[in-house]
Amino acid sequence: MNDLSANRLKVLAQIQMAAVAAGRDAETVRLIAVGKTFPAADIATLYRAGQRDFGENYIQEWQRKAQDLRDSCPDLVWHIIGHIQSNKSRVVAEQAAWVHTLDSVKLARRLSHQRPSHLPPLQLCIEVNTSASTAKHGVAPNEVMVLADEVAALPNVCLRGLMCVPTADNREQTVAEFALMRDLLAGLQQKYHQVDTLSMGMSDDLADAVAYGATMVRIGRAIFGSRS
Repeated sequence: MNDLSANRLKVLAQIQMAAVAAGRDAETVRLIAVGKTFPAADIATLYRAGQRDFGENYIQEWQRKAQDLRDSCPDLVWHIIGHIQSNKSRVVAEQAAWVHTLDSVKLARRLSHQRPSHLPPLQLCIEVNTSASTAKHGVAPNEVMVLADEVAALPNVCLRGLMCVPTADNREQTVAEFALMRDLLAGLQQKYHQVDTLSMGMSDDLADAVAYGATMVRIGRAIFGSRS
């Protein structure tokens, strides 16, 4: 077994432990392997080991990888977890399965309009700026429902849940933001029954994220290693 496959199994074991500790079924937590800056060959290795969900931050880098892997990894599921500029929305709408970083009505409408009708709806998560940081993307917590109502009315896309990037290096604050996300999701679910996704948790805060209801964890370093 190579290092990447072994690292993936370690992360899956961490998810299992965190889920058991939280009284949850580990099958309800989906691992997104984040390959930012790493080559398509590494993704292919993980694909052969059974990984299917992959997250990418940078659209141009993702496009190159998607092209390289199109034939050899036919059922690979691409999750866009980085900010999407307007001029990059078409390729996302045409080739991605998930977008975790929806942060405006304008982007939602572009993705809806550009999503080919023969494809399944593009699955969308609203990015929430839980720390109110001006350096981060996402909508304020009190704006979530307004955006959700707009998205839910659009064709060719499906509102699935929420995503956040919490405050780093402050566990108390991170946990508070995870708790906020859990409550925001519960509010959305009262109105929209298809909403079932909480995308939060990375290599350093995976266990806390699972404890507060994460259904997708986005893991890069713990699988691929440190980025150069």
